[in-house]
Amino acid sequence: MSRLGAAMDIRYGVSVEEFAAYVTDLGLDHVELKREYLEGHPDAPTPAEMRDIAERYDLSVTYHAPFRDWNLGSFNEEARRGSVDRVKKSLDDAAAAGAGAVVVHGGSVPRRYPEWVRETAAENAVRSLAECAAHAERVGVPLCLENQPRSDAKRRYTTTPDDLAGLLSEIPVGPDYFGVTLDVGHARVNDVDWERFVDRFGDRIRVCHLHDNDGTGDDHEPLVDHERIVEAVPADYCVFEMKSVDDVARCLGVEPTPPERSTT
Repeated sequence: MSRLGAAMDIRYGVSVEEFAAYVTDLGLDHVELKREYLEGHPDAPTPAEMRDIAERYDLSVTYHAPFRDWNLGSFNEEARRGSVDRVKKSLDDAAAAGAGAVVVHGGSVPRRYPEWVRETAAENAVRSLAECAAHAERVGVPLCLENQPRSDAKRRYTTTPDDLAGLLSEIPVGPDYFGVTLDVGHARVNDVDWERFVDRFGDRIRVCHLHDNDGTGDDHEPLVDHERIVEAVPADYCVFEMKSVDDVARCLGVEPTPPERSTT
């Protein structure tokens, strides 16, 4: 049975401990930590502190590797190397925190750039993911490649089941430590049934991101009709990926109440 929880976003403006109390009050039992939150919030927990919080609230944990300012497919070698280092750091922290997986994006390149640049970027994405997956195997935490929404400006490498399968096949690390994150909102905005990912990747899916949209944009709206997805996707962790704390409650059909803020 999947653990059901929510991702911690820097926009929430609350501490992880406050968020942990909030999600457990909602009946959830999992938290995903985005690297952007950990690097931007003044009270972000260390891995040891995260392990302690998870134990006290009986939560499982996943991490999300950084993606806003980093790109595993960068054609700039220094930037590519820095991106790999940040993913490895996320894997190290996840291992120390007792987390079950780390979510990662597969890189991108601007479509307007010359063909030779786009070819270099695609090759670099494979190199980077191979390095990161090997590190995942060393530290014992699965790295899970996420299907991405299409972009008019950027070429992304995991927008369809075929693209994702092709990239997975180029990485010489098996499914125990190089898995899949199925994002159902990204599948919908790409006009791809999420069931196609389940049919294609099955038990390789360890994490499932839950959010909704109307098919025209990656809006991360509340997904109320999530139970059938949770039941059908063979993921270890299903995660509401919302833009606000209130939207986590809305996914569950509960009247939103803000998390209690610490006075210390």
